[in-house]
Amino acid sequence: MAAYDYLTLTLWRGAAARAEFVERLGASGLAGEGKAVGLFTPQLGWEAAQAALLVERGDPAALRALSEAPEVVSCEVHELAPTIRPTSGAELKPGGIYVHRWFEVDSSSLNEFIALSAEAWPDFESRFDARIFGLFDLKSPRPGDAPGHRHLLLITRYASHGVWEDSRDPSTAAMQTFARRAMLTLSTRAASTLLVTPPAVA
Repeated sequence: MAAYDYLTLTLWRGAAARAEFVERLGASGLAGEGKAVGLFTPQLGWEAAQAALLVERGDPAALRALSEAPEVVSCEVHELAPTIRPTSGAELKPGGIYVHRWFEVDSSSLNEFIALSAEAWPDFESRFDARIFGLFDLKSPRPGDAPGHRHLLLITRYASHGVWEDSRDPSTAAMQTFARRAMLTLSTRAASTLLVTPPAVA
C-alpha cells in the first residue's frame, strides 16, 4: 500500500489565499494521474483559514514547496500509513462532505480497533449514502503523546450532513459494532469538510 502525507494548513485569511493555494496545488504535479490527492476546506469543526491536504507520497521537493508557499501561515506534515483502506487505485469522489475523525487508542488495542472498523463498514455503507475512503495509522508520535498511544485518521464521505445525522442510528448493526470500538477509544475529534479539486494543468 502507498504511504500518504497529510498536511494540516493554516492559510492567510480570505478567499484569495485559498484560491492561490488551489492554483499552486494544481501546478505542483502532485495531482498526477493515478494519484489520490485531496485538498479539504472547512465546513464544521475547523477555523475558516484551516485546510488539510492528503497526498500519496510523491516528490518531497514539491510537497515542501507547497508547505512553504507564501499564502501558508503554518503547516504540519504527518506521515500516514493506510490500514485496510484506502486500497490501491482508490480515488476521492467529488461532492458531499468529508468527515475527518481522529482517534487515539492504546497500542495494544490498535489491531482490534481496525478489525472492528472492517466488521462494521459493510453494513454501514449498505444502509447510507456514505463511503469510507481510508483509515490511516499516524506513523510519527506527536509532541506530548503518552507512551504507547497511537493515533488513527478516518476519512469518510457522506452525501450530506443529513446523511451523517441519519447514520448515527444506534439500532443498526454498524453502530453497535462502532459502540464496541468506542470502548477502545481514549479520545476522538471530528470535522466536516469539502473536497476541493485542483485545476488540471494544461
